Amino acid sequence: MNGRAVLVTGASKGIGRAVATAFAAQGDEGVRRMADKAAGALGGIDVLVNNAGVYHLHPITGTSYEEWQAAWREAFEVNLMGAANLTWCALRHMRAGGRIVNVSSRGAFRGEPDAPGYGASKAGLNAMSQSLAVALAPHGIAVASVAPGFVATEMTTEYLKPPLGDAIRAQSPFGRVGEPDEIAAAVLYLASPAAEWASGTVLDLNGASYLR
Repeated sequence: MNGRAVLVTGASKGIGRAVATAFAAQGDEGVRRMADKAAGALGGIDVLVNNAGVYHLHPITGTSYEEWQAAWREAFEVNLMGAANLTWCALRHMRAGGRIVNVSSRGAFRGEPDAPGYGASKAGLNAMSQSLAVALAPHGIAVASVAPGFVATEMTTEYLKPPLGDAIRAQSPFGRVGEPDEIAAAVLYLASPAAEWASGTVLDLNGASYLR
């Protein structure tokens, strides 16, 4: 990975979320300026990691119609459209050997009853990854996704407090949740020159808490 130009979105929760939301609201032009600026500073883009994401509870039985619409809109704008728009823009600066890694979620497969917009947006991200894996292979660019379960991050701090946190940890036979470094290790592999044959992969990283 030495010497490669890597662009990672959502590198910090508060700032990453704010930037992603702002660019999604602006549409293509804002995202394109960001990609162009990053490419100019890095001398191109070899690896794009679409990591920015939002998660809000909005169960259908306990949410007003206005709240329901807002939650779905934000989930799709940030988790899916933000990634789609930035991928299009970054691709203009990517050469053969490039890698795109999208950070999805276990929720794309098992469902998210209390945050259905989140689950649906991550399922869409997986579909986009696999579609682009086929489309970009002739250009020498590989595309893959990772699908973590619960990970100990700022986004999940409140959910991991007892007693709910105890139940979440019990979902895995290891009796714990994932660590950010474990997800990063998988992303690092999928972004590596050795991972071309993994293009199209959606890699589950959930400690056997959900098997498919």
